[in-house]
Amino acid sequence: MQLAFSILSWGAWSPEYQQQQDWQQWQSSNCALDDSDRLAPKLPQVAAMQRRRFSRLSKMMLEAAFQAEAPSQCRSVFASRHGELNRTIELLQDIIVRQPLSPMGFSQSVHNTASGLFGIVTGNTGASTSVAAGTDTLSQAMLEAWAQLAEDPSPLLLVFGDDPVPPVYDEFTQEMELPLALSLLLAPADVSGIARVTLSQQTGAGQPLSFGALLQALANGTAIQGQLAHWHWQLEPSREPL
Repeated sequence: MQLAFSILSWGAWSPEYQQQQDWQQWQSSNCALDDSDRLAPKLPQVAAMQRRRFSRLSKMMLEAAFQAEAPSQCRSVFASRHGELNRTIELLQDIIVRQPLSPMGFSQSVHNTASGLFGIVTGNTGASTSVAAGTDTLSQAMLEAWAQLAEDPSPLLLVFGDDPVPPVYDEFTQEMELPLALSLLLAPADVSGIARVTLSQQTGAGQPLSFGALLQALANGTAIQGQLAHWHWQLEPSREPL
């Protein structure tokens, strides 16, 4: 099976690489998290009273979505393996010590929090899907996007993001590139865009491809390929003048 898309625009945010141009200088790193990794996007587009209630994950995913500059009322797919797990753990800890639960915290502990907030702050009433599929979350989100584009070729915004899990779950994860959020404004492969990306199911182990390497290639307009999210990815920049 092969999934092919045209990328019309994109965005990405991590504590070290906060703007698209920053990813041009990305360097592979598997170092442990430090204090800088607790930074969160400032989101000047959102009123301070509103954004202070958002989790860091929601802020990261919104920032990535804003960078892609999707059309008004664009459909969206939001994907996260862990979702608002950090907020959920905080609620469980409150229950343990018999503290009242925060209504705001409870309302924003659901997996589609970022999707809902994106619709609220942008006034976007377009259809939105939330995806969680373990280590296959990004690839399954791409599959969902491909199916939707097959029915309706109008552009679709895909947003993927995750934050490090609470320490109690450390032994169950091996995700060295987090925290990270990325967005892709996708269209059918025959539509002119800045790049074309193809995902294909491939047996056997291929050359590993990281999120950072993929984003660096997008930022620099270079080709890259490798195994990511259990699929073989191939990115080719547009040969047409931008």
